[in-house]
Amino acid sequence: MKINLKSFTILFVSLIVLSGGLFSQKKLTGLEVMKKVYNRKAPKDMEATLTMTLVNSNGEKRVRKIKQFIKDFGKVEKKIMFFISPADVRNTSFMNWSYDDPNKDDDQWIYLPALKKVKRISSDSKGDYFMGSDFTYDDLGDRNPEEDNHKILRMEKVNGLECYVVESTPKDEDYMYSKTVTWVVKDRWYGVKKEFYDEEGEHLKTLTLRKAQNIKGYWIIVNVEMNNIQKNHKTIMLLSDIKVDSGIPSNKFTVRMMKRGL
Repeated sequence: MKINLKSFTILFVSLIVLSGGLFSQKKLTGLEVMKKVYNRKAPKDMEATLTMTLVNSNGEKRVRKIKQFIKDFGKVEKKIMFFISPADVRNTSFMNWSYDDPNKDDDQWIYLPALKKVKRISSDSKGDYFMGSDFTYDDLGDRNPEEDNHKILRMEKVNGLECYVVESTPKDEDYMYSKTVTWVVKDRWYGVKKEFYDEEGEHLKTLTLRKAQNIKGYWIIVNVEMNNIQKNHKTIMLLSDIKVDSGIPSNKFTVRMMKRGL
């Protein structure tokens, strides 16, 4: 069969367009989705006021105000939190260093002013709940995707947003959660919901995104709720007075600053 130059050109262009379409529709793996979440564009540093509201089974509330600072140092991200109120927790501080190396655990410290002592959080204590909230010390860190096995269960819309539903199971059999399931917004790469399952495989708690805000091109999570189903208790976290890329000094993230406070 004879094919002239014009026909060949049309055929060649059609193949390029078709190939481009196929490549653009390449299915992501669960690990690739979670890596996109982990590597989502983020500011070099951020400071904000964090309002943490604890709600018990009777609907009674306790409100805590915290000043939070975060800075990316390249291979380590450092976070420090200073409790402002109420009086019984004022001047308590917490610091977390999260590493890119999946084989290296987060370093965490807490300063208790009543004892005038900085305590290092041991690996055995990372399953403890932070300051009466529904977040464990481990939840406050930044878990590397390489620490888990991931699989995409399905695609699903949440609040009109197309999401990957990803199940993650820990490679470490002694990890506090038997699995988590995360709803990740396609193309924005942040989670709108995350379910946590205890060591027996029972649904323990659910983290729900209430609001994400685009600040200077960064998607910042500004309002979340952690609902502990087994305890009928929840914690609401709300960020305000957010500043990004303001040039927070590196020496802000030290044990000395934990003791010194704001």
